[in-house]
Amino acid sequence: MDILRITSLFFVTALAEIVGCYLPWLVLKQGKSAWLLLPAALSLALFAWLLTLHPTAAGRTYAAYGGAYICVALLWLRFVDGVALTRFDIAGAVLALVGMAVIALQPAQ
Repeated sequence: MDILRITSLFFVTALAEIVGCYLPWLVLKQGKSAWLLLPAALSLALFAWLLTLHPTAAGRTYAAYGGAYICVALLWLRFVDGVALTRFDIAGAVLALVGMAVIALQPAQ
């Protein structure tokens, strides 16, 4: 599996998880319609299915996925929550992506 496909899959997986968790947050914290729980459940089901498409053992996938999740969460912070990222956010995201790459792209054994 090539690096672009692996990275894209990690980022789409993270987005599905974040959407699936954000919608219930809107219902519980901001009093939005309970109907948002339906797309939230679908998004979390998509997230679980996407995890099965990753090409390595589950534990390794979860470990590497954490790096993508951090980056997507920070992008969410910037573009959905409207909060400016700090240099520390960016440095942390870079470190997380390096960690993800080390785990995800290791030679086959």
